[in-house]
Amino acid sequence: MARPEPGEFAPYYEKYIALVPGKDAVSALESQRVQTMQLFAGRGERDGNFRYAADKWTVKEVVGHLTDSERIFTYRALRIARGDQTPMAGFEQDDYVRGGGFNERPLASLVEEFAQVRSATLALFRSMGKEAWLRRGTANKNEVSARALAFITAGHELHHRQILEERYFSAIPRA
Repeated sequence: MARPEPGEFAPYYEKYIALVPGKDAVSALESQRVQTMQLFAGRGERDGNFRYAADKWTVKEVVGHLTDSERIFTYRALRIARGDQTPMAGFEQDDYVRGGGFNERPLASLVEEFAQVRSATLALFRSMGKEAWLRRGTANKNEVSARALAFITAGHELHHRQILEERYFSAIPRA
């Protein structure tokens, strides 16, 4: 696999794609699953309910957002890889977080759900043939390739993991 080229994704997503090392998004996604599980190992409800500012999501909401976004990115990749040319609408992340009920759930449950979604993501991407990776479709009024969506999925998770490490977990007071 090669990295996606400009024109395979909306310019907004460059910031995510740039975070993914190398040219194998599937390997990056696999490594991330392990790293993300390690990041949350030993984290409890107190950590899950933390937000570093009043107007920011809680840790639980960030995990829920990661899971929802991964589902959406992967669904888009599936449709595009299968040749579906029907344009797909965008989604408003804040509406999804508000409607997700993530703060009512145990952090461990949210992390486990993320791990299961990541396993499904990997199964889909591993099953795709060379031609499928290069197919393009329209999502949120922008052309995107299945290949770019794999990199966007990986980069989006890396972006939020960095925020969790730098702004959340480093600021949580230890009891």
